[in-house]
Amino acid sequence: MTRFLLIRHATTDSVGKRLSGRTPGVSLNEEGRTQAQYLAQRLASLPVNALYSSPLERAMQTAEPISKALGLETIICEEVLEMDFGQWTNCSFKELENDPVFQRFNTFRSNTRIPGGELMLDAQARIVRGLEKLGAQHPNQTVAVVSHADLIKAAVAYYAGIHLDMFQRLEISAASVSVLELYDETARLLLLNHTGEIKI
Repeated sequence: MTRFLLIRHATTDSVGKRLSGRTPGVSLNEEGRTQAQYLAQRLASLPVNALYSSPLERAMQTAEPISKALGLETIICEEVLEMDFGQWTNCSFKELENDPVFQRFNTFRSNTRIPGGELMLDAQARIVRGLEKLGAQHPNQTVAVVSHADLIKAAVAYYAGIHLDMFQRLEISAASVSVLELYDETARLLLLNHTGEIKI
C-alpha cells in the first residue's frame, strides 16, 4: 500500500477567474503564500517520505514551504502537470462561458477534446499512470503530491469509480489535501478536499 496526499496548489490571482493552464509565470498571491505556509504546518507532523510536484510555478511555490517543513527535496513529476488547455489557455471564464465546446466540456467531459489541447481521459490516464509509478517506487510509504484541481479530481474519480461526466460534483479547493491509499487489489479514499488539521 502507498498513501498519497494529493495537494492542490495554493491560490493565485487567476483562480476562479481564468484557465491558467500551463501559462508560465503564474505565481501564488499573498493569500496563496499564506495558505502554503499553513499547509506546511498542517503536514509538518505527518510521516511523509517523499514530496513530488507539478513543474509549474504555482505548484512548486506551494511545495517549497512543505519541503522545508518536512526536510524533503521536491521532485518534479511531469505526470501531475496541469491539463493542456490548448486554445483556452489563459482565457477568462467570462470569455469562455458562451463557447459551445466549453459548455460541452463541462457536461460531457469524457468525450470533449479541448481545441488544440488535451482530452480529459488522456489527462486522467496520465495522472493514474504517474501515481501507479510512484506507488511502485514507494511501497508502504506516504507520498505528498502537489498538483492541480482537474488532475486531482480525475485521479479521485478514477479510484472512486466516479464517471468523468460527473466530474463537476467533486470540489478540490486551493491548498486542500485529499488522502488516497493505493493497494495492489483496490484503493481507498480517506479524505477529500480537506483544509483543516490532518490526522492519518
